[in-house]
Amino acid sequence: MYKLGIDIGSTTIKMALVEVESQKSKDRPSDSKPVVLATDYRRHNAEPMKVGQEMIEGILKAVSDQHSAISVGITGSVGMGCAQRLGIGFHQEVIAAAEVVKQLYPDVHCLVDIGGEDSKMIFFEEGCVPEMRMNGNCAGGTGAFIDQTATLLGVETSELNALAAKAEHIYPIASRCGVFSKTDIQNLISRSVSKEDIAASMLHAVSMQVVSALARGTEVHPKIFLCGGPFAYIPKLRKHLLQALEMTEEDCIVPEYTQFIPAIGTALLAKGEPLTYAQMRSLFSNDHCGVAQLSGTLPPLFADEADYRKWLSEKEKKYGNLTGEAGLTATRSNSPQDGLTGIAGPFYLGVDSGSTTTKLVLINEKGELVFTDYSYNNGNSLQAFHSALQRMRDTLGQDIEIAGSCSTGYGEQLLKTAFRLDYGIVETMAHFMAAKHLQPNVSFVLDIGGQDMKAIFVENGSIQRIEINEACSSGCGSFIMTFARQLGYEVSDFAHMATLAQHPYDLGTRCTVFMNSKVKQAMREGAQVDDIAAGFSYSVIKNCLYKVLKLQSFDQLGEHIMVQGGTFRNHSVVRALEILTGKEVGFGPIPELMGAYGCALYAQRQRIVRI
Repeated sequence: MYKLGIDIGSTTIKMALVEVESQKSKDRPSDSKPVVLATDYRRHNAEPMKVGQEMIEGILKAVSDQHSAISVGITGSVGMGCAQRLGIGFHQEVIAAAEVVKQLYPDVHCLVDIGGEDSKMIFFEEGCVPEMRMNGNCAGGTGAFIDQTATLLGVETSELNALAAKAEHIYPIASRCGVFSKTDIQNLISRSVSKEDIAASMLHAVSMQVVSALARGTEVHPKIFLCGGPFAYIPKLRKHLLQALEMTEEDCIVPEYTQFIPAIGTALLAKGEPLTYAQMRSLFSNDHCGVAQLSGTLPPLFADEADYRKWLSEKEKKYGNLTGEAGLTATRSNSPQDGLTGIAGPFYLGVDSGSTTTKLVLINEKGELVFTDYSYNNGNSLQAFHSALQRMRDTLGQDIEIAGSCSTGYGEQLLKTAFRLDYGIVETMAHFMAAKHLQPNVSFVLDIGGQDMKAIFVENGSIQRIEINEACSSGCGSFIMTFARQLGYEVSDFAHMATLAQHPYDLGTRCTVFMNSKVKQAMREGAQVDDIAAGFSYSVIKNCLYKVLKLQSFDQLGEHIMVQGGTFRNHSVVRALEILTGKEVGFGPIPELMGAYGCALYAQRQRIVRI
């Protein structure tokens, strides 16, 4: 008798085809245990039905008799909605995992499962109902937390195990929240702590978080059963967990199919009318799945591609000319430009030294762009700026005349002192000057970067007040980047998809961690990836307007709004701001470089004042 278990999580689908005895009895021989015939594990990139259909084709190859009937069960955080649309029984994943232990590993005392966005412990006591514990709405101690660290280190998640194996020291990292951990990890990177030590420290933090959050004082004794993708692909995580529990390898069981345990469990629990081979082949087809019913949608950002292109063309005509009649073009790449050598100066240099990136801009007397550079610091702001200067001189010539220079950002004073730059100004002033250059009557400037947000209210040409976000990444660039990568897309592709969404999903205004549950709900309801992407664009702006600024009326923004920061390279975010406020919004061609551009303008104007 064949049984198929399907585990549809927030990021992946796992399938396990199991063969079991058709009749169960207490005295059946031990060799009649369920046999796993086939498994498959893939990321679904928010398209579980499409990917599920592809996986079914491969799984069915393990069915030797096409006349066989197959029982199917579904589990997972996204599985409930899919199960309802498919008309298949759903089993909670913790119960499914417990079923595997009860049937196949009766000597286990505690099951520890680490998944993409959840972690759980199940305690088994003879004669008692298994006690189940799961993490709350927090990314600490989960696979997503591990993936985030890999992203910050600039490596693949699969490389973390090899790095951790070479570690020499363990450093404290806050594992209770993915947002707070970024600060600790970024601090270690800036101190030039090795990737090996950071990888091991992160695995140690995950282990401690799982034990402290889930054991809660309950004694854990052998044997323990470890399952979940992170345990399967990062063996060093197992080592750190055992250290936290003061156990050895002999005290634990790591099953052959550790990442498929909930799928195997839901296969064992599968009941109901079995499906024929032909029905299985069309299980995830559109006709079988029915129409998605979304609980909350927002207006589309653009009617279609033509509408988006028309809107973008109008913005570029109004705010896009920063290169002047000379025809010089700004570049976001680090490759030298052709035909720029020998340009007459003087020039003015601006640099925005952030916590993770360094932005450099060189302008001429007219304020026109001559050269731009955008690079990651990799923990060394001085070297990043030095390399950017060298690329500039390689492009324009070693003897270019720089009449003034200015810095801002995280490394303002460091670069000003080390490279003897002329001036240093606060970020808000740099962004204000850049915005005013593009829109002399600017009334409000909104700058959204990777992890921060600044809002500048202007009255009569002067700054009236400034608002900044608190220690929360919701509504910032990393907020969108995190989920784009989690769903398997590059940020640029994710942003373009959002502009074409016809039914943007209302994700509300929530923090990065809590947003996970909202995204899962959207996928359970059958929302498309573009609808989710557009929902994030709305969410960024809603977080800004309602949570950070707490606006009582949009009239407070005035009629001349300018936006800056790398987040606004995502045009769907700009458009969401226009729709929500009912006001036109302006932006330049280099939103991520406007801090550096404002510094260059400041250096130019200070020279004019001196003259």
